[in-house]
Amino acid sequence: MEIRPLGPDDFDALMDAATRAFGEPPAHGADIRRRHAEAGIAAGRHLGGFDGGRLVATAKVHDLAQWWHGRPVSMGGVAGVTVAPEDRGRGAGRRIMTDILRLCAELGHPVSVLYPATTPLYRSLGWEHAGAQHIVTLPTEALRTLAAEPVPIRRAGPEDAEEVAATLRRVHRDARDDGPLDRGADWWRIRLADTRLYAYLAEDGFLAYGWADGDAALSVDKVVAGSERTLRALWGVVGSGSSTAGTVHACVGPDDPVLWLVRERSTERVRRERWMLRVVDAPAAIAARGYPAAVTAEVALRVDDPVLPANSGTWRLTVKDGEGVLEPAAGDPSAVRTGIRGLSALYAGVPPAALRRAGLVECGDADADALSAVFAATPFTLDYF
Repeated sequence: MEIRPLGPDDFDALMDAATRAFGEPPAHGADIRRRHAEAGIAAGRHLGGFDGGRLVATAKVHDLAQWWHGRPVSMGGVAGVTVAPEDRGRGAGRRIMTDILRLCAELGHPVSVLYPATTPLYRSLGWEHAGAQHIVTLPTEALRTLAAEPVPIRRAGPEDAEEVAATLRRVHRDARDDGPLDRGADWWRIRLADTRLYAYLAEDGFLAYGWADGDAALSVDKVVAGSERTLRALWGVVGSGSSTAGTVHACVGPDDPVLWLVRERSTERVRRERWMLRVVDAPAAIAARGYPAAVTAEVALRVDDPVLPANSGTWRLTVKDGEGVLEPAAGDPSAVRTGIRGLSALYAGVPPAALRRAGLVECGDADADALSAVFAATPFTLDYF
């Protein structure tokens, strides 16, 4: 199988591969799928595997950033992974994913994230489960009375893409969030052109929502706000639809403040879409991430990464004043031992105690406590890609 970047002449074959893998998009989504595919091809971020002239497998890398403790880390978002039905089970998926991982490294993404359709393939290449997109179902009536005072809010369209992206960045930075994505203004310019999306901007907040369940419910893509008054006002806009829609399916963080604003919260229905993270460039990933300012730690790590061997070896992790450094170190028999899956899970805040019992990390109690404090996080995303 020959793997190469897709070109404009491959577009029809790519659309056929996407349909065979994921089904026909809804009528309003077909144009969006095409526009994103065209952008990926133009940027050289869409790979195809060919058997002769036949397209066998595809995968692409989105140019994204992911927030970790208030800092954006360049992230390669892997998506559009397909294998032709007649070629599945022959190793084509592993081949193209290995090349996609190397492409992430070449493009300078220290970490990569994907939403898996299957876990074993991605684990075998170093990705590990890290966080989730949380969809909670709430009664619309519970949101109707949240607005406490008037807040200036206006409708947002494609011309507001830059301001939307900047507003989201400010809120995630100031909240020291872990996991949310920065998709950039170009993506929002396409998203905000969808007439089925109702978007609103405030000085320190943004709301995007639409209809769901055959227009019997509302679906909230995103409510992000930097203050209580703006948060209440934006959720109040959603709640104003209570006379028509009885329920709201909302994409929120597991500790989203709205869950502490609604009056009743005895039961919740939550759906989770799990995502996996992979450290691509260990020193760069550690340097880019944010850490709790009060934590000071120094830990020796012995890492094994057979796919990207530059990550392998003994390292000295030093964290102080919110900054992290990973430097090569001499062999240390007491070093924490882990493969790239374990390091990726640690990076995302998975507790060392859990990873130790899962066999992904070997360490003593003192190092486990230090790593737990360094990487403490409750990661989530508000976007699916």
